[in-house]
Amino acid sequence: MFTEALAREAAMDVENPAHGTVFAQAPRCTAAELDAVLAASARAFPGWAALPLESRRPYLLACRDALRDAEDDVADLLTREQGKPLRHAHHEVRLAADWFAHTAELALHADRIVDEPTARVTLERVPHGVVAAIAPSNYPVLLAVCKIAPALLAGNTVVLKPSPATPLSSLLMGEVLGRVLPPDVLRVISGDAALGARLTAHPAVRLISFTGSIAAGRAIARSAAADFKRTVLELGGNDPAIVLPGADAQALARPLFDRAMVNSGQFCAAVKRVYVPRAQHAKLTAALAAPAEATVVGDGLDAATELGPLVSREQLAHVTALVGDAVRRGARLVTGGRALERPGHFYPPTVVTDLPQGTRLEEEEQFGPVIPVIAYDDLDAVTARVNASPYGLGCSLWGDPEQAAAAARRLDCGTVWINTHGDLRHDVPFGGHRHSGTGVEYGAWGLLEYTQITIHHLALRGGDEGKA
Repeated sequence: MFTEALAREAAMDVENPAHGTVFAQAPRCTAAELDAVLAASARAFPGWAALPLESRRPYLLACRDALRDAEDDVADLLTREQGKPLRHAHHEVRLAADWFAHTAELALHADRIVDEPTARVTLERVPHGVVAAIAPSNYPVLLAVCKIAPALLAGNTVVLKPSPATPLSSLLMGEVLGRVLPPDVLRVISGDAALGARLTAHPAVRLISFTGSIAAGRAIARSAAADFKRTVLELGGNDPAIVLPGADAQALARPLFDRAMVNSGQFCAAVKRVYVPRAQHAKLTAALAAPAEATVVGDGLDAATELGPLVSREQLAHVTALVGDAVRRGARLVTGGRALERPGHFYPPTVVTDLPQGTRLEEEEQFGPVIPVIAYDDLDAVTARVNASPYGLGCSLWGDPEQAAAAARRLDCGTVWINTHGDLRHDVPFGGHRHSGTGVEYGAWGLLEYTQITIHHLALRGGDEGKA
């Protein structure tokens, strides 16, 4: 439990990224403890699954209320371990609480797919069993609940493993939700990548829901294949924003900037690169520089802070390396481009342009507050360039809606936004193509991922069709 973490010898240090120093510890789940947790979850599964869905709904609403009541404590921990401004942490916790309520409204229906004199066949959706939910460090509370809520409503039990960078808010949330759920229906464990590997390989687990890197997703897919576990993998993206010919680049600068800087760029569906017609290129880069230079970067507990630090020193090193590589290859820094010389993992809003084609900053996901701006001459060529990426999570088109709608049909990605970017909704499915993952999350479609199909086939003798 979270309250026991400081007293345990086998504990993990948790760093405050705004200070670059350890401020707390979290329990490090051992292999034996993992076995015990999964055994308890497996024992709890039949009773939870046997409840009618209508009886599970009130538990989700109770989770909403419990999380709302704990908002202040969870948000404070979230800012201290993740770095985001405190008001954004509160917003995340409120969204997570509301997600329980939105999910509770969903339904699973049995479908009569054959109704004939000799047979009646019904399709039902049933739970998998124990679900391993692995959440990332950028939105640890919200993205955990996006897995927990539908898994529970469908009748599964859940073992949640948060990122080792941000375990505390999830552990506290687990305590809070555990007070309103039956025993062992939800368990939260913390540990490093080795624990994640043991969890995903464990025979008690029947479905893995993971949000994180392509490399980790690939390893999970290999592990799951050994005993045919089902997977839902949201593996991030390198989302492009394409400014269409004729669009007003000056007017688009601020919305593009805001959608690139969400959570200091640590958002899978943030704008990661911008393609703009060559005639508008200079105007857009200059217009992006103004808000970048004016943004207040600091400790999330400071009310004036607009962007917090990157979540870890490793992430800071990754962003620094990608920008440095681009500059060495001839790219030009418009503003920013160097880690701030202060304690903590701070990187300023950065605009980079004149990237040679094939630069890592264009081809890899930076997951930080950096906007590469790339001039283009031909829209069809840009479409081909975007589709050549291994990523296929999302893309946005900015300009005339009819022109954008025609271009959208040529893009190979899970979501195409027009005149916006990264707008995710609880009632709209979200998932990627190619290396950006498998399966979808959110809404009725996401709920179905936490179920499997069972067919009930009733044979009828002649004249018995009215008796079944």
